[in-house]
Amino acid sequence: MENHEELLREVFGESSDSEDLDPQTKHHQTRDPIPSWEQIKEINGLWLCRGFLSPQHQSSLVSAVLNEGWFKEDSHNQAMRFGDLPAWAIELSSSIRDAVFLEDHVSEPINSVTSNGGTKPCILPSNLLWREPLFDQLIVNVYHPGEGICAHVDLMRFEDGIGILSLESSCVMHFTRVEEGGSDIVEHHENHPLTIKVPVLLTAGSLVIMSREARYLWKHEINRKPGFQMWEGQELMQERRISITLRKLCQFFCLPALNVEH
Repeated sequence: MENHEELLREVFGESSDSEDLDPQTKHHQTRDPIPSWEQIKEINGLWLCRGFLSPQHQSSLVSAVLNEGWFKEDSHNQAMRFGDLPAWAIELSSSIRDAVFLEDHVSEPINSVTSNGGTKPCILPSNLLWREPLFDQLIVNVYHPGEGICAHVDLMRFEDGIGILSLESSCVMHFTRVEEGGSDIVEHHENHPLTIKVPVLLTAGSLVIMSREARYLWKHEINRKPGFQMWEGQELMQERRISITLRKLCQFFCLPALNVEH
């Protein structure tokens, strides 16, 4: 629809495959591509946006992260901020909100009826998408080859609706259904088959959104040891990877602005 295309151009700029580009078009190509969302059908509430950031924006964001000075020492591989987020993180949060809004409310109206009579699932429910701020907690992790993160569900001190942005090296994140009776996990209501792992390929500049079951009922992990990072029969080359996780503290866990590094 015409209004939809105009709004997409306004937020994300033009795109062109032409090799003969004028300066204005070249400028537009540095802007982020129009988001293309993929629902991970095995997991309710898990969405992937590949190429969420353009290569130029990825490079600028990596520079902004490293310029914070959090990782000058080799022993420092994680930094956390609460409340007072850096300007680049606030801009990133705004871009996430724009991308989700365009998919849920512009591309196809939220809860629109599908061909089989059901309703179209949304990436984030409206009460999460329009909360203020969308995110107020930030974790930046720097992973070197062989380094990953064990299977876990994010702490209950954080609200529903979590965003994870991947930069630099690609990796495979695996999701595993939480077992019945797991501590601090909302009890689920259906019987599920034997535990399976759902692999999701995270390329540079891709964004994962987790809400509802994906946030509470599925553990996620990244095992970057040799032999575990396989995709389509090929082992991924492991280099440095930076992840940016954005979350919202539950109101009763609100803390004064602070910066924690370790």
